[in-house]
Amino acid sequence: MLKRVTVPTLFTPPTYSHASVVEAGTRLAFLAGSVPLNADGELVGPGDPVRQAERVIANLGEQLRAIGSDFEHVAYTDVYVVSSDPAVLSEVWDVVEASRLSVGPHSSTLLGVACLGYTGQLVEITATAVVPEPASDQA
Repeated sequence: MLKRVTVPTLFTPPTYSHASVVEAGTRLAFLAGSVPLNADGELVGPGDPVRQAERVIANLGEQLRAIGSDFEHVAYTDVYVVSSDPAVLSEVWDVVEASRLSVGPHSSTLLGVACLGYTGQLVEITATAVVPEPASDQA
């Protein structure tokens, strides 16, 4: 269903794989960007990229559960951070690494960007995930 590939002739990535291969016939979900908003639409962690990243990961988990998937089935993410400072990007990546996304590990791209869609938003994560077939209740 989902195979993660680390290319032996390339630098070994710390917590992600170079590629994720999904077999044909597998159900895939393309998730809209997970953002640091609470259920009331309020920004969580103004000015704090780490706190925003934590909320983004929590919201991503909710998105995955709603479609019958989970962090272990995420094939790919794009992690957007409003910063050009590698230290800030690393702080956000530490949150991603500490989440269950790193269990895979999934394939990912970390990007520093100029701005995101909501005022004060510093982090956003888009994801592609496999949606496993529901377990059959055969006795």
